Amino acid sequence: MTKLIVRSESQRNRVAGEVAALVAVVRPILEGLLYTLKADVVREVGTYDNLKLKMLPRLYSAGDGDCGICYEYAVHDAIQRRDPAVLERVEDSLKQCKVPGSALESILFGAEKKGASQLIATAESILTDDSRLLTGKRSQPPKLKGYLNTLAAAFRRPSTRLSLPTSINGLWKADLFLGTTDGDRYVGTTVKINPTHLEAANGLRVGIVPASYGKSDKIRKDEKRNLIVCPLPYDQSFMEVFYSGWGIVQQFVHADAQMPSDVALPIPSHRQVAKELASRREFPVLDVIQALKAIAQPELLATSQSQQTQTALGAGDLLLDGLISPVPLGSVNG
Repeated sequence: MTKLIVRSESQRNRVAGEVAALVAVVRPILEGLLYTLKADVVREVGTYDNLKLKMLPRLYSAGDGDCGICYEYAVHDAIQRRDPAVLERVEDSLKQCKVPGSALESILFGAEKKGASQLIATAESILTDDSRLLTGKRSQPPKLKGYLNTLAAAFRRPSTRLSLPTSINGLWKADLFLGTTDGDRYVGTTVKINPTHLEAANGLRVGIVPASYGKSDKIRKDEKRNLIVCPLPYDQSFMEVFYSGWGIVQQFVHADAQMPSDVALPIPSHRQVAKELASRREFPVLDVIQALKAIAQPELLATSQSQQTQTALGAGDLLLDGLISPVPLGSVNG
């Protein structure tokens, strides 16, 4: 007999509906837009913490990279709330990077977001002193925690990059650190709304992008860039919801944080989400994001892990005792 560790994931809640799914993705989009505002502009009216939702259209200046930044926030948030459409694909990508463990964690890091000090504080609270970064190189994996400040500084000061080990001197380009808290291993991850913008950099191992229409959405290794490319699916899945949420927020901003016209948002579910925003225009953006959490699609997966016994059967047969999952969304790790 052989002992196996079996992880089962069962659906905790029924899908809460289109409005709830849209609200779930609108929350990180609002956060992304908030932090695209220049700090000196925000200081003229207050702080990021108390900036009212109605002020977002007044201070926001649309830029080419805004959708991409919001996409990074949305992917990170989807992992945190255990969205199965994203979680399963990220887990499969980490397996290809040989990341051990099953307690998936996402750490938002992109140095242009929020301010480096807040990001580093969050990362340090999750990482341990022995958290290692898997680089795909034949060398001892570096300890990630000790390099956080240098990586953040390297984003703004190219000269700082010279002090980084060669194996991670491109890691300042990371948007996320993905890994597992039980395995204590992580990989640098780049998130791009445009797949053609994926680029190689020492230390980056995973690239998350939208799936391309008419092409395979299979997780694959890009040998040229040394990246595991993880495409997120479209039809009735994460990317479709993200772009719908992006459109709702853009119409809401264009309407000066008021209810957009029927022609701007003709779909009833989209209008309902806009109403939830318009009714909260007098409140700070971060408070609105927190308030919307109660009506957003909640965490979907409940994970359990147990030790099971493999009983000798015929060649290739496997018996997993006691594995019961009403909606099997996970996988078996040996």
